[in-house]
Amino acid sequence: MKLEGQIEEIIYQNETNSYTIAELSTDEEIFTVVGYLPFINEGDFLSLEGKFVTHQDYGRQFKIDTFEKKMPETKEALEKYLASGIIKGIGPSTAKKIVDKFGDETIAVFKFEPSRLSEVKGISASGAIEMAEEFNTKWDLWQIVGFLEKFGINASNSKKVYEALGNDAIEEIKRNPYVLVDITYGVDFFKIDKMALEIGIDVNSYQRIGAGIRYGLILASYNGNTCVEKNNLYEFVKNKLSVEEKYIDEVIINLKSTGKIVEEETDDKTWIFLEELYRVEKNIAQRIYMMMKTKNVKYIKSFSEQLEKEEMFLQMILSEKQKEALKEVNESNISIITGGPGTGKTTIIRALIDIYKLNGQKVVLCAPTGRAAKRMSESTGEEAKTIHRLLDIGKIEDNKLENIDAEFAPIDADVLVIDEMSMVDVFLMNYITKAIYMGTKLVLVGDSNQLPSVGPGSVLKDLIESEKIPTTNLDKIFRQAAKSKIILNAHKVNNGESFVNKNEAKDTMDDFFFIDETSQEKMISDVVSLTTGRLQNYGNYDFYDNMQVLTPTKKGPLGTRELNKTLQNAINPENEKKKEKKFGEITFREGDRVMQIKNNYDIFWDRDTNGIYENSTGVFNGEIGRVEKIDLTERQMKVLFDDGKNVWYQFSELDQLEQAYAVTIHKSQGSEFDVVVIAIPQAAPLLLTRNLLYTAITRAKKLLVILGNKSTVEFMIQNVDSKKRNTGLRQKITYLLDKKD
Repeated sequence: MKLEGQIEEIIYQNETNSYTIAELSTDEEIFTVVGYLPFINEGDFLSLEGKFVTHQDYGRQFKIDTFEKKMPETKEALEKYLASGIIKGIGPSTAKKIVDKFGDETIAVFKFEPSRLSEVKGISASGAIEMAEEFNTKWDLWQIVGFLEKFGINASNSKKVYEALGNDAIEEIKRNPYVLVDITYGVDFFKIDKMALEIGIDVNSYQRIGAGIRYGLILASYNGNTCVEKNNLYEFVKNKLSVEEKYIDEVIINLKSTGKIVEEETDDKTWIFLEELYRVEKNIAQRIYMMMKTKNVKYIKSFSEQLEKEEMFLQMILSEKQKEALKEVNESNISIITGGPGTGKTTIIRALIDIYKLNGQKVVLCAPTGRAAKRMSESTGEEAKTIHRLLDIGKIEDNKLENIDAEFAPIDADVLVIDEMSMVDVFLMNYITKAIYMGTKLVLVGDSNQLPSVGPGSVLKDLIESEKIPTTNLDKIFRQAAKSKIILNAHKVNNGESFVNKNEAKDTMDDFFFIDETSQEKMISDVVSLTTGRLQNYGNYDFYDNMQVLTPTKKGPLGTRELNKTLQNAINPENEKKKEKKFGEITFREGDRVMQIKNNYDIFWDRDTNGIYENSTGVFNGEIGRVEKIDLTERQMKVLFDDGKNVWYQFSELDQLEQAYAVTIHKSQGSEFDVVVIAIPQAAPLLLTRNLLYTAITRAKKLLVILGNKSTVEFMIQNVDSKKRNTGLRQKITYLLDKKD
């Protein structure tokens, strides 16, 4: 059967495979349609082929076999399409003005005379061009989407393919499907391989084996590695592609000769790198070498005397290790300060700022995430930026392998201090070292025992283990910090020891509680009660202002997906005065706590801080805020972020947000909260590691409650993450400095 109509509402859409449940409005009635509809939005006009089925719970539905996206054929239909919010900047009122102005010529204006859109009141000349470009891109894109969808290629990659290959994308892909491996970071190689074999590409072809090798190296980078042991790579390709080793040998030789991969001998092993990842490590090593060999032009001769004065100003005596760290900053162009909570890293940064400012030198502070930068600002009293903001990185982060040689404006600083260095991957470190003037001091601060970066590399760990960069390891817990069971237990976990007992901690604060619980239902009940008033005897804590729930996983009753639903119902229940918008499996409600889950460099924001108005663009992964308003008429939602930014999201952009009553421990890295509740379910051993628990504990400032089975928690404490990352940065730094010394 065939149905034609407009998508009125998307009830559910799977982000991974674009399986969709939607309401389709036809001339006769509204039907529920189900099936795979990649890159389809509310407001689109579709021609569907399929059949009616009866679902035992949801009744009669139209099951889609194939679809075709169609142009609206009447003025009314076109206005409805434009009013749906599918084109950024066009809502119902603007849509009506456009169609009233241009009538039957509206589509022709979008396609061939886009500048004429500025004749409509409220549309600027630049806005007209942007609207037309988005309108035309959306129509061109569906053809590629439809083609790739037949082979199971994720819809989220379709736009990238279109941007890389243009209007001839389909023909290019038919000639060589393996081109998709290079274009689409994250694509499923085996679906592409299936497509290639179906159109006749030979099993032992250079194209196929070369793409398989590259895919294996890319796959390893998803797990944090910058290289793969040669023998392991051979095994992967042999097993996955069913090819003989002699063919792999030939392709490896060719890939090396053409510079697409690099082979390196270290530690009696042979390692294979993607050329891009080899080059990024080499760039970092060379820049660090240059920094270390450059004259120390920011050296302060009277540093020791000024350090004594700083102790008087701070009204505290610095430890020998703290003084050592500060003197290393003065003596070296690059230095590392590492240590756990309560060991005095923040005091060192404050002292460093004071001394260098008194000498007329500019100290710049930054961190990998917005929340980490905000925390740095609060603890030092000085402005701190995200690394992305400082470097104005922009969209190059979306195509990291293609932008290794990107250039940046030099950072205007005499001393650059980077906090939370364990979160910095090789790409970000490459950008940082490119932007530093030779002579600027670089101070790297972090805790190498926390979770490693999401992206490839172990930058902080590699730099420390090279033993070539001056490093101060702060291992003394200060007296005030030692009164905190949170800090004591963080260090105990890091040392592989169980939590302190009452006899060990007589003069400590009641700021740490472990609830030994095996029942998931009871743990869920405890999470709710702890976040809705149970902790009132320990402080005036409000969930939105002071608290955060953490969990190792997204899945299961104690994963973020289910906990967010449970906590939304408890903390921000349904209310007729609060508007809602259902998007996929999430129902956003006014008052919800939400988190940005992908970088958006273009989205507009403004804020008014004590009468000072600012506006700019860009909201980044990990930023947390609250839903202020949902406008069902204009189909948009306003979020107020913790740093005061006001941001309007079109409904079509809500895939960038998720609820944040509960977040994963990985997502919390770089943040601190007054009160943290950690729910630890039984889960896969890979998730239950010592550094994950250590990272979670160190997120809490004033109060921490851990819920979980004692044996599970003990397992985490003993489960040292043995999944060592394969990287080459340490060896490159060591080689350069040994060779040139």
